Amino acid sequence: MRLDATLLRRLLPLLVLMAGGARAEEAQPNFEQCLTGLARLAEARGVPAATARDALKDLAPDPAVLPATKTQAEFVRPVWDYIDASVTPEKIATGQAKLAEWAEVLGRIEAAYGVDRHILVAFWGVESGYGSVLDDPKIVRPVIPALATLACQDGSRAGFWRDELLGALTILGNGDADAARMTGSWAGAMGHTQFMPSAYLKHAVDFDGDGKRDIWRSVPDALASTANFLKSYGWRSGEGWGQDVSRPEGFDYRLADEMTERSFSEWAALGLKPAGGKGFPEGAERRATLVVPAGARGPAFLLEPNFRVILRYNTALAYALTVAHLSDRLAGGPPFGRDWPRGDRMLTNDERIDLQTRLEALGHPTGGTDGKVGPETRAAIRAFQSAHGLVPDGYAEASLLDKVRAASPAP
Repeated sequence: MRLDATLLRRLLPLLVLMAGGARAEEAQPNFEQCLTGLARLAEARGVPAATARDALKDLAPDPAVLPATKTQAEFVRPVWDYIDASVTPEKIATGQAKLAEWAEVLGRIEAAYGVDRHILVAFWGVESGYGSVLDDPKIVRPVIPALATLACQDGSRAGFWRDELLGALTILGNGDADAARMTGSWAGAMGHTQFMPSAYLKHAVDFDGDGKRDIWRSVPDALASTANFLKSYGWRSGEGWGQDVSRPEGFDYRLADEMTERSFSEWAALGLKPAGGKGFPEGAERRATLVVPAGARGPAFLLEPNFRVILRYNTALAYALTVAHLSDRLAGGPPFGRDWPRGDRMLTNDERIDLQTRLEALGHPTGGTDGKVGPETRAAIRAFQSAHGLVPDGYAEASLLDKVRAASPAP
């Protein structure tokens, strides 16, 4: 069957969008065509046609959004800078005041979902400064234009942004929020604890009983929704996220592989000791993995399964450590037992990509060359370090890149 050319032009935006953004950099329709395809796709997924049409009508790309995809602080700043920015004396004091102010609600949330109140308030503090940014037009922006910009112009993740935009349109169609109130981050994260639209649809709850799941205005709804999110991903009631530990001289940093779980008693037998004033949990059933985010000269952490649940909220290690540490400080815990190697020069995004590319060429797979140093890249670094007589701590910084470049074959 031969398709009419006019019909083909009308179908093109929808076909590109349904392909999940595949080869979007080659076949990306212009912005107006993309919006037309998104409106049709939203209607096909059950969003009232008028809702989708009105929400997307006459939109222009948000010029601040695409550059933000390259500068996410949790991926580009040194881990200590990211933590320092959120775990401040002021934020600790404000968080402790919020714990007192919302004590009754937090008690009911704990009883319903089994998530510790300090973790919930830490998420609140990290994500929105306890709600202080929600009415700041310099920080928050309308969600629909932001997500439409990403869905139509970020070819590398167009499918992800498309689905989040469709989720936001579904929220509008359900009457859970109106377009004026639906504000959030450049990435479409919304409300006191910054839920993406897909997370809102799956996990938001009406905890204050007013008939709406209002994560923008209702603190009880926002905190209970966060607890529901964490519980759904396996939060273990009565357990912590992990703890700061000290290591003995000559410790074998190949054990800090972020993968191998051992009981706390096994870690103690290897010379690890609590550094934060609280002892290790007892019993073989409590197990943890070891991570050293800044190598042998920085803090080390034994991470329990609840830490992986925090990572479901945001996959950046710096982010999860910030939430975890702020929760401890809100509960009266001390700073980390060892400071960070603050004099080290961190790698730029291009340098991280160069590092990954060279490690791959040397036979150490990194899981991709995206400039994000995750567990696979750190494993590749440890393999390189072991092969060259270096401390195998998986730490990516400028002197390591110099050594990898020196070991790389000449172009």
